[in-house]
Formats: sequence, structure tokens, C-alpha cells
Amino acid sequence: MNSYAVFLRGINVGGINIKMADLREALKSRPFSGVKTLLASGNVVLASGLDPAGVKAEFEACLREAFGYDAWVVVLAAARVAELVAACPYPADDATTHTYLTLASDPDVLAELYEAGRALDGTELARLGPEAMAWLAPAGGTLDSPFSKLSSKPKYKAATTTRNLRTMIKVRDAAALL
Repeated sequence: MNSYAVFLRGINVGGINIKMADLREALKSRPFSGVKTLLASGNVVLASGLDPAGVKAEFEACLREAFGYDAWVVVLAAARVAELVAACPYPADDATTHTYLTLASDPDVLAELYEAGRALDGTELARLGPEAMAWLAPAGGTLDSPFSKLSSKPKYKAATTTRNLRTMIKVRDAAALL
């Protein structure tokens, strides 16, 4: 069995509301064990004998069947989540900025987003690997930041999702307990 973190895109925003207890219940019929949800923003840790692509396929099928939600998820091995958190050059807690990690299921989409983000004035980005980048946003101004507006464009939605570094640390810690 391998430990994974699954990050859902767009859950509990924009009219797509799924209770975490309902999600855990729906996942019981799938080849997963130790399923634990964290926060209400679509963070799940679980164990499975499947590879990451298999976890992604099963998880997305479950969301479609149980909730009628055309889901997009990013699946990372638990060890990879820990590596990404460790590689992030920005602080988890700062009074003036917030640190975010944008995760991707498609490395080409993330590469395009990273290059587009580098062209924005005043945007600080760090590529952490083929599936993740870190970026800073001013405290209280995340949604208005140029990179946030860029990353929310429809062409990136199906392959990316963003979490703050504090959430990623919680996911790392929960996945380590599986």
C-alpha cells in the first residue's frame, strides 16, 4: 500500500458543495483505505495499492458518480508532498505575505503557467518540480494578485489547484500517519 494526498479542484466554492463526511462515505466503495479529509477545501489523504494515475481515475470517477461533479484532482505520493513542503523557499507564516503552492496533474500546463507568471511584474515564483510551484501573495490581497488572476483562467483549471503552505504542511503531517 502506498500513501497519497489527493487535492480536489473547486470544491466548496462556486456552488459545488460536498460535505467531507459524504466524501469519505462515497470513497468507501473504492480501493482506498485510511481515508481522511482535512479542512473543507478538498484535501484527502489515503492509502491504496493503485499507482497515482489509478488513484486519480478512481477518485474522479467516484466524484462524478456520487456527486455529479466533473472533478479534477491532483494526486501526489505522500513522500512527494513532504519533499515539496521542504523545498518551498518561502515562509509558512508571515505578516505581510502568504505562501501558496500550485499543484498540477499536467506538467506542461504548469510549465506554461510558470512562464506566464514570470512575465508578471512583482510576482515571486519558485518552481519546485514538474508538478508544483510556490508563489507569494500579499496578505489580504491573494485573489487580487496578478498571479492569482492568471492561474484562475479556464485553461489552467482542469490541471491545477492551489493550496497555501500551511495547508500543505497539515496534509504532509496527516499523510505521514497513514
